[in-house]
Amino acid sequence: MARTITVGLDGSPESRTAAEWAAREAALRRMPVHLLHVWQPVPEPIAQAPHLGAETHQHWAERIPRETAEDLRLRHPGVEITTEQRTGTPSEVLLDAARDADLLVLGSRALSGLTGFLIGSVGQSVIARAETPVVLVRAGEQAADEHLKDPAGIPSATTGFRPVVVGVDAGSPDETVLTFAFEEASRRKASLTVLRAWNLPSSYTYALAAGYDPREDLARAQAEALTEALQPWREKYPDVEVSEDSRLGSPASHLVDAARDASLVVVGRRMRRNPFGAHIGSVAHAVMHHATAPVAVVAHD
Repeated sequence: MARTITVGLDGSPESRTAAEWAAREAALRRMPVHLLHVWQPVPEPIAQAPHLGAETHQHWAERIPRETAEDLRLRHPGVEITTEQRTGTPSEVLLDAARDADLLVLGSRALSGLTGFLIGSVGQSVIARAETPVVLVRAGEQAADEHLKDPAGIPSATTGFRPVVVGVDAGSPDETVLTFAFEEASRRKASLTVLRAWNLPSSYTYALAAGYDPREDLARAQAEALTEALQPWREKYPDVEVSEDSRLGSPASHLVDAARDASLVVVGRRMRRNPFGAHIGSVAHAVMHHATAPVAVVAHD
């Protein structure tokens, strides 16, 4: 099912919010949305209960994608919405569906206080193994949250998009991650902030002992390296306004801070095809759990 945005739907508020985000993204990409609901038949003892039998459960399960699709068609009449129900292990079914999609969209549930957002075991398993980009949308996300405030300072979905933010490695930026980020910024007619965080080398202490503080020179070298690495991308996407941000410190912390004013945050996840299994990475993991904007996790070699 190529050229499709697939949404993992389970009837929860966060999955419905993810479906709404997917419909808005589909309008930008001019492609259909596919709502996928994984149905797990009830165990036999429950199926035999008079008021909660298998037929009642199946009827309830069938309503989830149908009613969500009806709501989306009303709010997004220009977007084609399709639905599907499958049985099986949710993570495996979603991974199988992601192979035929351009994008997989999942919801994340907000937690109280400063603990961020909850990505369940299914979501984490899918993100750690999917080769298709996965977007996480927090519960309660509204279209206006992704746009600049109007002249009166009021949130509005009719203004321009907030910037897209992408985090790049300290080495050469990955082509797959940057392509995704530039394309998203171009679709939104939004600016793109490319954030590169770096740390002081181990020799820093010795330089200080010799009476020399290399931080200013290091910062200049890091900024120049980022500018050089992005030059081909500026030429390839001349319509995208690019802001370079080279900072000393934790990549995850800087990305989470930048997410407060972003419409989308893009992070990479290195694919590991080895016996030790899948891995998300500490930066992507932290951003997924704490960024307030939708987060796109893009797998790359």
